[in-house]
Amino acid sequence: MANPKQRHTKSRRNKRRAHIYIQEPILGLCPKCGKRVRSHTVCQYCGYYKGIEIIDVFKKLTKKEKKAKEKEIANQEKEDKKAKPLTMEELSKK
Repeated sequence: MANPKQRHTKSRRNKRRAHIYIQEPILGLCPKCGKRVRSHTVCQYCGYYKGIEIIDVFKKLTKKEKKAKEKEIANQEKEDKKAKPLTMEELSKK
């Protein structure tokens, strides 16, 4: 087995290791609920992927939790509709 002829300094070792670290995952927005989701994965909050329901997230919830979650999703959808930017035609009407 080969052995190094000279010892590498701490700075040289640390320079090499500068790029070895855990990176934060790149997250996108779920088009259905607006939560942060990794790309190409099913949204764990609403269960949709590319506009198709893959997981029924309400299935395991109790009646009380189900009602609260449905209400929260409905409120988010209302906010999304209000937050849409106006087009040039809509701006000219006002």
